[in-house]
Amino acid sequence: MQALVYQSLGRFKLEERPKPRIMRPTDAVVRLTKTTICGTDLHIGKGDVATCAPGTILGHEGVGVVDELGDSVNGFKKGDHVLISCISSCATCEYCRLGMYSHCKTGGWILGNQIDGTQAEYVRIPHADSSLYPIPSGADESALVLLSDIFPTGLECGVLNGKVQPGSTVVIVGAGPVGLAAMITAQLYSPSLIIMVDTDPNRLEVARSLGAHEVVDSRDTNVEEYVKNLTDGKGCDSVIEAVGIPATFDLCQKLVAPGGVIANVGVHGSKVDLHLETLWAHNITITTRLVDTVTTPMLLKLALSGKVDPSKLITHKFAFKEMEAAYATFGAAAKHRALKVLIEF
Repeated sequence: MQALVYQSLGRFKLEERPKPRIMRPTDAVVRLTKTTICGTDLHIGKGDVATCAPGTILGHEGVGVVDELGDSVNGFKKGDHVLISCISSCATCEYCRLGMYSHCKTGGWILGNQIDGTQAEYVRIPHADSSLYPIPSGADESALVLLSDIFPTGLECGVLNGKVQPGSTVVIVGAGPVGLAAMITAQLYSPSLIIMVDTDPNRLEVARSLGAHEVVDSRDTNVEEYVKNLTDGKGCDSVIEAVGIPATFDLCQKLVAPGGVIANVGVHGSKVDLHLETLWAHNITITTRLVDTVTTPMLLKLALSGKVDPSKLITHKFAFKEMEAAYATFGAAAKHRALKVLIEF
């Protein structure tokens, strides 16, 4: 089969690989029909994810068709259309029982990280019964790809950790796909103000079209002054960091209101400074999280009912044989006005 393989820092290449096989009774092998590229895949290419070794097939998002099943898989049959969760969960260990699937003792974020992932014609899914979701006939499978990761990530790591509430004020730093997913799902909780901050005019335009009340280009605007002018000098109740670099985390610390929350979503590859000399008396909370995908069933219902439309974030489509070109496009997102790229088999 063809697969996109992480070669070395900054290098990704299509290779011929053996089709995966069932290794444990709880496994399934899924034939991919659609996948995508995540910002985390780019972080792997930069060396920011030490757990992913060169030679790994990348990818942790996708939809497909069940091709083979282990003897212990009861919830699916061959031929079923399924959504693949970016997090593999045994559903029984102590962390899974707490709803912390990302810390599953035999799972977690392993696809495209510690084991071969979804940017291939076939993928082996451990713990299939609790790591796959059935897709009903007639569903828009292109849109559902985005429920593998970015929508539960934006909702759980940003909106829920950030304690977005009715009437609250929210600022999101980073209008990439995850930041936009956080903005879309934040609207489910009726905040009174959503501000989006970025350096890309196109992404800010998209953010405004999808519901942001205010957008700020941090290249030519004093963001702290702008946000505080909108919030009576206080800052925002929920500050969502969706980039993952020291400068944006530093900015978030300047934007949070007393009693507010900084919800970190970005993948950080280098240290950041924590300004306790400023924040120690402000009653703030800082949260970190790897997505657990506990909200995936809810998001599926919202997408299938039309209440949430993930497809609005898809800007480019590629055939799988064009995977290297897809990486080049996604890696230069501002140049190509790219958000999510859809890969079709």
